[in-house]
Amino acid sequence: MSITLPFRWIADRPAPTATVVQVYGWLFDDHGRVLVQDTPDGHNLPGGSPELVDADPAATLHREAAEESQVRLTDPVLLGHELADGHAYLRMAARIVGFDARRPDPDGGRLLGRRLVPVVDVPPLLGWGDSGAEQAAAAARVAATRWGLPVGSPTAPAAVID
Repeated sequence: MSITLPFRWIADRPAPTATVVQVYGWLFDDHGRVLVQDTPDGHNLPGGSPELVDADPAATLHREAAEESQVRLTDPVLLGHELADGHAYLRMAARIVGFDARRPDPDGGRLLGRRLVPVVDVPPLLGWGDSGAEQAAAAARVAATRWGLPVGSPTAPAAVID
């Protein structure tokens, strides 16, 4: 059974009139796994709200991934966005190039867990329903075609990164 959220997935850039309120990333390691955060409320992808210091959505994703999950990225690609009440919730895919030592997120002081899981296992963890499944499919296509990653059969099992 899928969950219906008040969001609509659009595999394109948001309209210029939409306000971007969130940038989240499907972040892939070399084995074709996606980074998922363990939070006190469940699971999430790294990301957050744009700030004035961010030059563009890719800069927001780089900053948020570093702050929340202490991960370094390369080659962010826009997948599309969810739209709700004129607000755009961007989703991007990017390659992980390194992990730094875990530390609390400076915005809320939370120390988030880091799990690497196959992309097909991410939508059920997030509980994002059909929109999450569509995002996962778009992210997997980018990871396979752009970076040649083995998303259909990751070359390493799911793992927790300390």
